[in-house]
Amino acid sequence: MPRIDLDRILSPHPYAKKILRVLNEEGFRPVVVGGAVRDALREKFDRCYTFEPAEADIDIASSASPEQVRERFPNFDFVEVGESFGVLILVAPDGRQYEVAQFRTESDYDGRKPGNVEPADSLEEDVGRRDFTVNGLALGEKGEVIDLVGGVEDLKNKVVRAIGDPKKRFKEDYLRPLRAVRISCVLGGEIEARTEKAIKSVAGEITSISWERIREELFQILRSSNSEFGMRQCNNLSLLEGILPELVDNKGVPQPEEYHPEGDVLEHSFQALGVADDLRFPPLVKLAVLLHDVGKSEALRGNDGDHMGGHALIGKKKAEKIATRLRLSNDEKQKLVWLVENHMRGSVLPDMRRAKQVKLIRTNQDRDCSLDDVCGRFDYFTSLLGTIIADSEASSHEVGGWLPVLEEFTGLLPHLLHLEELGTARELIDGNDLKDLGMEEGPGLGEILRGLHEKIFAGELDTRSSALKEAKKMIDEAS
Repeated sequence: MPRIDLDRILSPHPYAKKILRVLNEEGFRPVVVGGAVRDALREKFDRCYTFEPAEADIDIASSASPEQVRERFPNFDFVEVGESFGVLILVAPDGRQYEVAQFRTESDYDGRKPGNVEPADSLEEDVGRRDFTVNGLALGEKGEVIDLVGGVEDLKNKVVRAIGDPKKRFKEDYLRPLRAVRISCVLGGEIEARTEKAIKSVAGEITSISWERIREELFQILRSSNSEFGMRQCNNLSLLEGILPELVDNKGVPQPEEYHPEGDVLEHSFQALGVADDLRFPPLVKLAVLLHDVGKSEALRGNDGDHMGGHALIGKKKAEKIATRLRLSNDEKQKLVWLVENHMRGSVLPDMRRAKQVKLIRTNQDRDCSLDDVCGRFDYFTSLLGTIIADSEASSHEVGGWLPVLEEFTGLLPHLLHLEELGTARELIDGNDLKDLGMEEGPGLGEILRGLHEKIFAGELDTRSSALKEAKKMIDEAS
């Protein structure tokens, strides 16, 4: 059995070794469990993967009860998160937190959580309740890997296999099928045949899980570099139709072959997500890429099968519904919906009037960010540009679909800097100035003010005196 450098794993967690030592001296047989063990061992088998100890949480399991743990660490604070389940969070003197759980067995599941939890005497009993073999590995105090379920071999072969009866494992928690997909994405591997068959048999139950939990697993998949593979798996395993039925509705929806030789709308969406994987887009932008054409099937039906005009507006409404369902934050929802709504509009940036270009680029800009940090300052637009790149590269447009947009955007940066130096358009001229020139409050005043601001954005007016002069001219022409 392989060994792992325990000191390296625990290096960012200075009190973990003390917890293990004290519990071991007291005869409680402590082990490190969870993702840290899997990921540290994975490095030995996968040359493309480097384990980062600082990123891994350290979870400890032992035969000690929460009360026994309390007694042995009088100088630690405690956070009670699950003492009825035998779980205690130790807060070390430096503020770091360590989960210490008692070996346990679980029963009477309702498809989400166990109804009955009992202390167990051994690690063997505890491991038997866990989900997958690669997650059933443990690490002893001297760095020895303890494998009671064949997890080492599965990790070596990048196989996701349920512990014990897979159908029973999934009926215990209907989120586990989605977790299996996520782990296969992380490992870059496959789901074992019996495990896959069991997932298909319970896939329809995924919506019995809270949407908050589904969202977390979905975003973990999108955070991986294999999210295209993960979403294809979700589709093949019948999980996607429960989570994103609007996306599945695009399966088999044809597209003009001259623009989309890759296939139907769903295939295009998957391939666009693959581009986003390669470019390492953040999860929310990947979700926007996946959903950018989500309105096409309904648009085609609404246009009697002739074309897909209006699909961006339909997609906006569907994205709003999806964001609400996934319990996204208000900020996440706003950005996702905007990206889906504007993916077509952004692609014609070079054809827009200058004022329209400026308005689009400056959507929800972060004025606290320097213009030197283009992505930070114009987060919405640069995310939109990323969506356009993924969309274009997954079609026959390729570089020709996004390079003109990028060139136009970079060419506009000096103008945006000039506008920044000018200040906002309202600082040059506002409604009170028009009233001083003799205008009365009403629609006409608003129309002229908008026209003046467009000229400022377009670079036609860049001083207060020129703005006032143009305002007087526009008022006289309107009289």
